[in-house]
Amino acid sequence: METDAIKKIKKIFKDRCLTDKLSRIQYSYDATQRMYLPDVVILVENTREISELMKIANKYKIPVVPRGWGSGFTGGALNVDGGICLSLEKMDRVIELDLENMMIWVEAGMVNWDLQEYVKPYGLFFPPDPSSWKFSTIGGNIAENAGGPRAVKYGVMKDWVKGLELILADGSVITVGSKNIKDVAGYDLVDLIVGSEGTLAIVTRALLKLHPLPEAKKTLQIVFDNMREAAAMVNKILLSGVIPVAIEFVDKFAIKTVKDATNVNLPEADAILIIEIDGNRAEVELQTQKIEQLAKNNKSVISFFVAKNAEEEGKIWFARRTISPTLKRIADGKLNEDIVVPRSKLAEMIERLEKISKKYDLPIVNFGHAGDGNIHVNIMYHTDSADETKKANRAMEEVFSECIKLGGSITGEHGVGITKQDFLEKQLGRTQIELLRRIKKAFDPNNIINPHKMRL
Repeated sequence: METDAIKKIKKIFKDRCLTDKLSRIQYSYDATQRMYLPDVVILVENTREISELMKIANKYKIPVVPRGWGSGFTGGALNVDGGICLSLEKMDRVIELDLENMMIWVEAGMVNWDLQEYVKPYGLFFPPDPSSWKFSTIGGNIAENAGGPRAVKYGVMKDWVKGLELILADGSVITVGSKNIKDVAGYDLVDLIVGSEGTLAIVTRALLKLHPLPEAKKTLQIVFDNMREAAAMVNKILLSGVIPVAIEFVDKFAIKTVKDATNVNLPEADAILIIEIDGNRAEVELQTQKIEQLAKNNKSVISFFVAKNAEEEGKIWFARRTISPTLKRIADGKLNEDIVVPRSKLAEMIERLEKISKKYDLPIVNFGHAGDGNIHVNIMYHTDSADETKKANRAMEEVFSECIKLGGSITGEHGVGITKQDFLEKQLGRTQIELLRRIKKAFDPNNIINPHKMRL
């Protein structure tokens, strides 16, 4: 970075402009464990500061990478080409709670969990619940269009973002969206920004919809001796008129992993479905009865269980939440991707994953959100083996190819970032990629906002 630029930035931020190596290292990696050193880390506190910073960055053509808590799995918050790491961690305040419209303005650095806790006393909640919700920020959730188990009933981030305060590459500040239920004036820039992985503008504030807390909820577990039947059960449940909050699946390899690592008493099975339903008490009881009847009519069902209290709910969810932490018992290397296919293709994709596992002689552990066809694929390998490392990467290429053949997507909620760039054109085609590049150039002519992501 040019000396003049650093001087101007330091004049604005003083001790919040970090240039020492230790600070730069602390902000140089995310959940991918890849490391790229920024030239400088800026701890911003308000919109005006970011606007002034972007004016300097645009003038000197310095890359600026917005960052929350660095929990992403695709390298979206990494300074691949050095430049400025723009940390929004200090911008974590509630700006306005509008109870009449059930909406809230928050700063982009607010952690999802903190938002949930803030609105709970008002009898409200914010539905998007990525697995990282206790430490991922709203800005990061917006960047990746994050979802989570509750997406089956409540949708993903784009369904709950009504407005955004944005800072463009030249430092201009604009607000897009509104509190209106209906609003078709101009292009929908809110939906364009959500899921853009921080490549078009800096999100500083978000207007989010809220939802009343349900009166009741129940957690169910169905154990199957056949994965295909477990996948088919998902559509049967939905066709019955029941829309669960979540339908999670755990395959036989994930079941074995958890059993080997913990004292949890899991059955020998090909698959487990974990289902959560909510609503008023009468509605929840009726939905439970419908699902129970479907289970009774299915010969592949080994057992059906309804949690009677919070402790039993915790035991059901423990198996699902314990999978990732226990995978290191298999091997120290893991390629973790989040492909998504149409629900009707879920079982077929699992079968193709099993074939890939056998072909490369590598364990592939699968679990995820059966309700929306989102599979978390974990290819396990030993990092000290050059052969296994090479095979793991070839296996993942096949995973993406097979997913695309089934009409799926290479990512459901983690984003493309730097880890899936090579596969984006295979899914979208060259014409769409060129259109995305033109959109990027319209927002960011000098390509300074989070460059090198999605290869745009």
